[in-house]
Amino acid sequence: MKQVIEVLKEQFKYAPMIFRIARYEDKATYQSHYLGLAWQILNPLIQIAIYYFVFGFAFNSSSGSNASYIEWMLAGIIPWFFISGVILQGANSIYNKINMVSKMNFPMSILPSINIASNLTSYFTMMVLLVGLFAVKGTPITIYWGQYLYYFVAMMAFLYSFTLLNATISVLVRDYYIMLQSLIRVLFYMSGVVWDLQTKLPEWAFNILKLNPIYYLINGFRETFLMERMFWENPSYTVYFWLLTGVLLFVGASLHMKFRERFVDYL
Repeated sequence: MKQVIEVLKEQFKYAPMIFRIARYEDKATYQSHYLGLAWQILNPLIQIAIYYFVFGFAFNSSSGSNASYIEWMLAGIIPWFFISGVILQGANSIYNKINMVSKMNFPMSILPSINIASNLTSYFTMMVLLVGLFAVKGTPITIYWGQYLYYFVAMMAFLYSFTLLNATISVLVRDYYIMLQSLIRVLFYMSGVVWDLQTKLPEWAFNILKLNPIYYLINGFRETFLMERMFWENPSYTVYFWLLTGVLLFVGASLHMKFRERFVDYL
């Protein structure tokens, strides 16, 4: 528990630095591109268009709501782009900068947070576009939209916990990152991003796939905007998600604090 408290204290203490570095990295990544930061929006828009044409005609309705398939898909695929991007980029966040930060008075535990912050611009812009689509289609704003804040905080907590663990293991075992890339490809289909797991699978298979915490988040955003369900209506599932997130944070913080003074030795 001491390691968890220390890691969390570092996130709050260095929060201004996290956002400054994230903004700098965003500009540095796209500075040689004619469209610059616009690619943060264009890339996911192109992918959304592809997924819609591939899956939209096969699954032209969403289960559990009266929304069109495009609304249903966007409510899930936008957080998926953010989650998958953070997981993959965050897994290398320490490894890619270890030589630089090892020579500075710089807590390595904030590197996953910098990665999360740098992806927020694209995520929030896509969310604004989603809300704009809801407005155009006349989707009513309900009290359920207020729980978006809960699912956003849950997503941040899960992503930091999982990314800190992944970033630490990726330094110690380089093969882990390759395995993680394959896992993310599988999770795209196992998280209900473009098809409704509950209606397409037998109940026993659906109950197994629900153990995936990413499904909890994606389904939660859909319940917020489209299905009018509150997160406390399924208390056991909510408790499971937070227990799993807590375990990931504890294991990730413990490993990180144990090995971070020796990360350079593993290069």
